[in-house]
Amino acid sequence: MSIRSPLARLLAPLPTHLRDDAARRYARQEAVLLDRLGSLYGQRPDFLPWLGDLMESVGRLYAARAPELRRQDAQREARPDWFASQSMLGYSAYVQRFGANLQGVAARIAHLRELGVTYLHLLPFLRARAGESDGGFAVASFEEVDPALGSNADLLALTAQLRAAGISLCSDLILNHVADDHAWALDAKAGDPLLRDFFHTYPDRVQPDRYEQTVGQVFPQAAPGNFTFVPELQRWVWTTFYPYQWDLNYANPAVFAAMAGAMLGLANKGIEVFRLDSTAFLWKREGTDCMNQPEAHSLLQALRAIAAIVAPGVLLKAEAIVPTPKLPAYFGSDAAPECHIAYHSSLMAAGWGALAEESTDLLQQVIAATPPLPPAASWLSYVRCHDDIGWNVLLNEAGADGPARLARIARFFAGTPGSGSYARGAAFQSSSADKAHGSNGMAASLAGLESATTVQEQEYALRRLLLLHGLALSFGALPVLYMGDELGMTNDYSYTQRADRAMDSRWLQRPAFDDSLLAWRHDGVSASGRLYLGLRQLIDARGRLPALAAAAPRSVLPADTPAVLALLRGDAFLNLSNFSGASQRFTLPAGEWRNSLDGSVLAGTVGLQPWHMLWLEREQEQKREPA
Repeated sequence: MSIRSPLARLLAPLPTHLRDDAARRYARQEAVLLDRLGSLYGQRPDFLPWLGDLMESVGRLYAARAPELRRQDAQREARPDWFASQSMLGYSAYVQRFGANLQGVAARIAHLRELGVTYLHLLPFLRARAGESDGGFAVASFEEVDPALGSNADLLALTAQLRAAGISLCSDLILNHVADDHAWALDAKAGDPLLRDFFHTYPDRVQPDRYEQTVGQVFPQAAPGNFTFVPELQRWVWTTFYPYQWDLNYANPAVFAAMAGAMLGLANKGIEVFRLDSTAFLWKREGTDCMNQPEAHSLLQALRAIAAIVAPGVLLKAEAIVPTPKLPAYFGSDAAPECHIAYHSSLMAAGWGALAEESTDLLQQVIAATPPLPPAASWLSYVRCHDDIGWNVLLNEAGADGPARLARIARFFAGTPGSGSYARGAAFQSSSADKAHGSNGMAASLAGLESATTVQEQEYALRRLLLLHGLALSFGALPVLYMGDELGMTNDYSYTQRADRAMDSRWLQRPAFDDSLLAWRHDGVSASGRLYLGLRQLIDARGRLPALAAAAPRSVLPADTPAVLALLRGDAFLNLSNFSGASQRFTLPAGEWRNSLDGSVLAGTVGLQPWHMLWLEREQEQKREPA
């Protein structure tokens, strides 16, 4: 029996009026798709039949895509850098903490629009594992919304409402693992050999112990080791994160096909961006740290090609918390693009490090090491998120005493007694006082707003928050605000009273959205109001400044003191920031500069108060009227 071509299998389920576009898109992606899948699975005797089945399933999902989503695909295909402009602004929240459920999130759309949000990342909302679920990251089903948060109908309604408001919904797609009560894991436990092969399992500790010699531990306190014994299997299962999260075996092509189908199924529900969780861990190789392996990039490039065929309006975002030199690989290449967006975790960590050290040394090194973006791509910048600040991404920049230096910064943000720190945070997964554990806490608490007891201390805390957000907004990225940061919400300590959360201090930064603070957002007197209005001022200014688009050039001007960062975008915008508690001075480049926020014109040497920031635009002489 002859095997039909992959293109023929793709087109077979499609109505006639969709076939030309599908064939055109397939032709663009064919070389990368076949090369990457061939490199991963081409040695298998069943490769060609499997590939045909994959493309036919992709064709069925293409046929099921709603007309309004196909129209949006066509518009974005014609403008592939649509998400990289200075008008894009993200917001990240847990459904249950932001609006209680999906309908409650829909009721928050007016707030998002007022802020200027065009991109909403809702943290995991699919059906999660019963009991402990790592904040929803232990997914039990990729096909259904968690009943506690709503229904699939609620999701369809929300995506339609967001789309009408000009907001793209981002969902996590947890690629590395599923919950131990996902149907695949349950069938594996029940003895299905095909589903057992969806996971890495071992009859004894011989091979796991060899892997453990070179593989690190993500949660050394809460979940030490990388393997868990499962009595139903009488085997050891690879569990990088928690024992109830089983790593998927991407050496099995059935796993890739299943996850590609899950992605496209969610895209057909109106998801426009996928945060690809734990991308660095997807491929295992003995003798390595099993991170950032070449095959992981081949998997992501193949996923990108499939998305480009069915839903070219959909974006892929790499959650790869890795050192700066390893980040560019997640964009792929011109010949084989990978993700559209990548988290710039080094920039985030270096910004906080600059506050702790009152020096921008780390920050300047990170900026210098950040390469230009490829076409139609963007960094993602942020101040805080649902996860900890992982300091080890800065080891390359931290110098010879890097571990000790980063440990000092980590202790500062843990508010260690005797450190003189204004921060109120918590250590995360600390294995030694001499090592750089992660840091948890809401941005306002880490910046000193929670500990402030005087008017001046509160003022300085607000300035620090605006400094960090100003960096994220002006760096050249898609900036994402974390829920509550716009109002200066502080740590939530209630997690310590719940047994299923008490061991995980990340719950500090997962408070319920505070409507009482929201009511004060326009008053201009309260800390929440001043912060909100200050952020709105920055967001509004950014929206009219093309120099702040993701791809616009950036450079750092020399300053007389390491406390000052002078970030130049193009040759006409300057973010001038004092990351210290002492007043500083800076000599501006020749010409006159207009303050983007109050319109005043500056030239020569300017003063910067403690923790003070200026956004400056070079005055165009032809626009100045004579006195």
